[in-house]
Amino acid sequence: MFLDRVIIRSDRFPDNSLYPFNLGVLHKTSEITFSKPVTFFIGENGSGKSTLLRAICRRAGVHIWEDTSRLTLDNNPYADRFSDYLELGLPQGGVKGSFFDSRTFQDFTRFLDEWAAASPDILKYFGGDSLANRSHGQSLMQYFESRYKIKGLYFMDEPETALSPKSQLMLLKLLSQASASDHNQFIIVSHSPILLACPNAAIYTFDTAPVSPIGYYDTQYYRIYRDFLNNPAPFFEQ
Repeated sequence: MFLDRVIIRSDRFPDNSLYPFNLGVLHKTSEITFSKPVTFFIGENGSGKSTLLRAICRRAGVHIWEDTSRLTLDNNPYADRFSDYLELGLPQGGVKGSFFDSRTFQDFTRFLDEWAAASPDILKYFGGDSLANRSHGQSLMQYFESRYKIKGLYFMDEPETALSPKSQLMLLKLLSQASASDHNQFIIVSHSPILLACPNAAIYTFDTAPVSPIGYYDTQYYRIYRDFLNNPAPFFEQ
């Protein structure tokens, strides 16, 4: 593994009344270990999984491509400092990688087109054409297929957001192939029971304190989708 553990130093949190430092799950979780090429973070909205993912990414020195000039004013002075209270088990010298979520991906495609205006050859690494010239789902898959050929540590926040079930299956196959060769490591926040079925993946739930491993068939996502597809009628009666 490029990253084998993250230690959360809750004893150093600056203000326990502000998010994310007010989350009990972070105070009760001292360490998360990574022993699989693919690790999923799952949990309800607001449980802290995406916030931790971004903080780990920042602490690892992996750049998040986002247009900060468009971000709204945040009155929480500590919102972007969570990474300061993490300790990572990384190889000396760090590691290459990338961060993905649907919102920052739009910024990345714009940055890429601006870059290509001066260096057109850069597009050959992404299928030879602007990612903006495809549908959102198609551009995502082209990015995934191109980027994940490169050895590295990859962070993904709900990659299923703009993908059809068929495209999710394509991404699942890509994740399985990319991780089977020990070529890459992925840490992924997801609500998708399709992606969570990735063979030999580790799943951590943030719905318990501390964060704890959970089996695929024990996840709420699998059970809800299974029960709904088997018999949707009762869900409309609730």
